[in-house]
Amino acid sequence: MLFSFVLLNCEDKQSDKKTNTSSQETSKINKKNSIPENELDVEIKDTTRLTDENAMEFFLQYERENPENKVRITTNLGDIDILLFNETKFHRANFIFLTKQDYFDDTQFYRVINNFIIQAGNSDNAEVSKKRNRIGRYLLPTDTKRGFKHDKGVISMPSSDIENPYKLASPFEFFIVQKEGGAHHLDGDYTIFGKVINGMDVVDKIAKQETDVADWPLHNIYIEKVEIIE
Repeated sequence: MLFSFVLLNCEDKQSDKKTNTSSQETSKINKKNSIPENELDVEIKDTTRLTDENAMEFFLQYERENPENKVRITTNLGDIDILLFNETKFHRANFIFLTKQDYFDDTQFYRVINNFIIQAGNSDNAEVSKKRNRIGRYLLPTDTKRGFKHDKGVISMPSSDIENPYKLASPFEFFIVQKEGGAHHLDGDYTIFGKVINGMDVVDKIAKQETDVADWPLHNIYIEKVEIIE
């Protein structure tokens, strides 16, 4: 069964602005850099195509064999270093897996709300869509009982747009809380799986970029690469 993943299904309850939009409704990203489908040559490293049926078993083994827990997100506005929490092992393993698959390269921060969150991991570039299709379509369960709070600087995973009572997470996307004092109304609904350990000034810089009414930055904010660091 194929699933579609969209933007974070939450909004700043202290704001009246509408922030819950779909990727189809907000296809505002500059397409001039998109690659025609017939010219794509995306290499996904050899792995089982993931589904809801096999993803958890896959990541149970993957997290044991891939213990890395620090990554650097390089954007066109600067670098953000993230520590991934071992307590949320499936979400850590998922992020490391996607990093090693080069999935995040050329994705974007596509939803920016100053003094709330910046959200990334998506793009309407055809190459990114093809990467997703080759990796697979799957959701991750929430893991919200580890004592982590949506404080400023944490990285969390948005839920899928699919109607489900457990807010299963969209594994390809993530958001960083930028709100001073945190966004604790999100606690218990979304899985926190890491925190910024360097580059919070870059997070703040991204959050201050001018956006349209749908919270899309007027100037594209690209993730040039995500890489594992010591």
